[in-house]
Amino acid sequence: MNVLHFSKTYFPDNYGGVENVIYQISEDGFKHGIHSEVLFLSNRGSNRNEKINNHITHRSNLDIYLASTGFSLSVFKDFSELASSADIVHYHFPWPFMDAVHFLTRIKKPTVVTYHSDIIKQKHLYQFYKPLMFLFLNNVNRVVATSSNYLKTSSVLDKLKSKVDIIPIGINDCSCTSHSTELLSKWKRKIGSRFFLFIGAFRYYKGLHILLEAMKYTDFPVVLVGVGALEKDLKSQAESLNLKNIHFLGALPNEDKCVLLKLCYCVVFPSHLRSEAFGITLVEGAMYGKPLISSEIGTGTTYINIHNETGLVVPPSDPIALREAMTRLWNSPALAFQLGRNARARYETLFTADQMVKQYADLYHSLLS
Repeated sequence: MNVLHFSKTYFPDNYGGVENVIYQISEDGFKHGIHSEVLFLSNRGSNRNEKINNHITHRSNLDIYLASTGFSLSVFKDFSELASSADIVHYHFPWPFMDAVHFLTRIKKPTVVTYHSDIIKQKHLYQFYKPLMFLFLNNVNRVVATSSNYLKTSSVLDKLKSKVDIIPIGINDCSCTSHSTELLSKWKRKIGSRFFLFIGAFRYYKGLHILLEAMKYTDFPVVLVGVGALEKDLKSQAESLNLKNIHFLGALPNEDKCVLLKLCYCVVFPSHLRSEAFGITLVEGAMYGKPLISSEIGTGTTYINIHNETGLVVPPSDPIALREAMTRLWNSPALAFQLGRNARARYETLFTADQMVKQYADLYHSLLS
């Protein structure tokens, strides 16, 4: 079975949640007889047939990027040619330009859309896009939501219930991987072995300004791994609040992030807007058996993290409630251990890559049959 994934970005241009989903399906799908190819836009120009382990990628030239949307003239020809030899076309939403490509190339193949997120930020442009969006989503064969929470709280998915499947995002278990003793020692020396950890891009919806506000009047060690447009503002905020125990580590190699996940006391994930549709970092924390702290925003974050079972859930944009949750876990090691153990069990039940890929393979086969 040949599956063509169509996405606005992919590795190595961008390393985000959508790209990780495509990668896991493409790599682990190989074991299910699924041959995956990925077409995406890139400012590195057009190129065909670049191999990444078990799958192939193709680039179309990114001509312009406007309002979080990439546009390309060459992609029409590229998509038409590649889709003609695919058995399934798998779209990754949202990307308004993708909808236009779908209709203008007139591809008559079974189609799947993974619905990664509602459109949150571009509220005014969304009103103009909405007719095309619903035309597209009603035209494809199946739509995949990444959690039951998102299905319940998305006004768009609510109108598509009859064609929606729920397939949670899964990741490969690397928690048992042996890590460099030297690397473990390095991070222990630098930040100790009892700290709160955040991993992710410094984006507007991640709620990191709320986390820093919550750290007033406390001395909890907090480690922030990531970069982004807000980094300078966050560092200024930490300085103005006179926070002495915040560690901005920047972007780190995957092995370093895994070591920090292994060492940390708790994973804190303060995203406060629905733009955070799932929260892969929470799955990573659960994989390592860590207690989780997140906000209730009606998305996958509280599908992964169940209040008082795998961690603590607080109201969004509430630094006092966040501080209280962190204090409760910090002062209750036995509770933190139990919540972490429950988080690991939930990971094994719902969030492994094997489970995700098997569900996608079953969906593909159902469309072909």
